[in-house]
Amino acid sequence: MSQPILFGIDRLISDPALRQPLHGRRIALLAHPASVTADLTHSLDALAALPDLELSAAFGPQHGLRGDKQDNMVESPDFLDPQLGIPVFSLYGEVRRPTEAMMDTFDVLLVDLQDLGCRIYTFITTLRYILEAAARHGKSVWVLDRPNPAGRPVEGLTLRDGWESFVGAGPMPMRHGLTMGELGQWFIATLELDVDYRVITMQGWQPDSAPGYGWPPERSWINPSPNAPNLSMARAYAGTVMLEGATLSEGRGTTRPLELFGAPDIDARAVIAEMRAVAPHWLAGCKLRECWFEPTFHKHAGKQCNGVQIHCEGPYYDHTAFKPWRIQALAFKAIRRLYPDYALWRDFAYEYEHDRLAIDLINGSPLLREWVDNLASTPDDLDEISHHDEQAWLTSRSTFLLY
Repeated sequence: MSQPILFGIDRLISDPALRQPLHGRRIALLAHPASVTADLTHSLDALAALPDLELSAAFGPQHGLRGDKQDNMVESPDFLDPQLGIPVFSLYGEVRRPTEAMMDTFDVLLVDLQDLGCRIYTFITTLRYILEAAARHGKSVWVLDRPNPAGRPVEGLTLRDGWESFVGAGPMPMRHGLTMGELGQWFIATLELDVDYRVITMQGWQPDSAPGYGWPPERSWINPSPNAPNLSMARAYAGTVMLEGATLSEGRGTTRPLELFGAPDIDARAVIAEMRAVAPHWLAGCKLRECWFEPTFHKHAGKQCNGVQIHCEGPYYDHTAFKPWRIQALAFKAIRRLYPDYALWRDFAYEYEHDRLAIDLINGSPLLREWVDNLASTPDDLDEISHHDEQAWLTSRSTFLLY
């Protein structure tokens, strides 16, 4: 009989011995809406209820500590928690790196963030910034580890030098296959940080086990960000996040965001047929279905879009075969082949960057966009560079695996 799964927060709450090094020290928590215990108590409330801990501050990443921001680049303010009377600092407001005054409010920062396993997700960049600040200020960081719901598979191009941004925390592929605790170790080694760091590991996490393959089915799913509503989205996200840099809708303003894509002026059936003709081997592990949707907000709001939904659950899902980054790259390629002059790339200020295209920031270089736009390029051309990046990452990340 397998042991019950406990996340890092559950182990810290239930085991006084784990908390003993925290006695007499000022404790801060970095958390978001999915930061809950096994009984769905928010981690801030659960920690505040412990008589042996002194909570002195809290931090919220993008979308906030409790969560209320529906879109990217909508900032959250600092405030005083009305129940606990402690300051809550926003790391997605006036600043994205903690200030000296913020760092002065604690001795140990507990990080309890549910990640999606994708380089673009800003919570891992916030973890990097926290670790860098902790090294400068002599603070301790403990990560209360949580599952990577996308599991261990690796996919995508590695971020190139000079392409670091708030959506590009470092030279890793799009789908990295690490937990937050493991990523912290990787950041410390890669950036050569001298910081007091500890991971409260999970008990019983089995990232290769069906049916969750990373996400334990006995645990409730809570949106870590407003448009992350379910496990299917988490699985598809390493590909569909690229739609944020495209003029196609990614389904924001619908109930299935980042599981589908479309626009009023494409023929989804033709797009699927072209994808199957160009690289059928990239479509394994899921099923594509033509659909229609009308976003209530965001791109193409109020317009009926013809689109494609990526089904990566139930009988259609093969965890080791599914390649979300290649599927979305192939969708772009199919549209470019069907509509050579289609205005595919969105030109706008993206995550505080004004001089580089969002699609390039998301991919950590122009390589993906250049492959899509070159009508002579083939799937083998993209595979050649991405396979090299993926294999190099698989080798380098092995040092940091905790499970």
